[in-house]
Amino acid sequence: MTTKTDDTDRYEAVAEFPVRYAETDAMAVVHHASYIVYFEEARCHYMRAQGSEYALIEADGYRLPVTDVQVRYVGSLVYGDRVRVRTWIAENKSRKLTFQYEITNEKSDRVLVTGSTQHIWTDLEGRVTRAPEQWKLK
Repeated sequence: MTTKTDDTDRYEAVAEFPVRYAETDAMAVVHHASYIVYFEEARCHYMRAQGSEYALIEADGYRLPVTDVQVRYVGSLVYGDRVRVRTWIAENKSRKLTFQYEITNEKSDRVLVTGSTQHIWTDLEGRVTRAPEQWKLK
């Protein structure tokens, strides 16, 4: 797992991990729903790379529930491949946070899946709130 900043000065994190057998169908192709799990793994990696963790967010009295998921499939991974997910923040507003994702096979730079997840900041009771200062991610 690596992190980097690209030419636009946007902070990105790259998570890499193997395709697990349980994530595939009878043809050893990654099931479409597994890519959303890959988004979550990459998002958690992004936050750890920034010195954050979901557990710490909750410990501070906040949550970041998903309010929207967008996925576009143009290719697929298979059992035995290594997943590479590039993640960055596309939008960071006072109450809303949007992560963007690109999934490739570790062996090639061909983008197989793209997508985004939108989140809102809430307190532990589920009321929408402003992002706490210490959690304003890059």
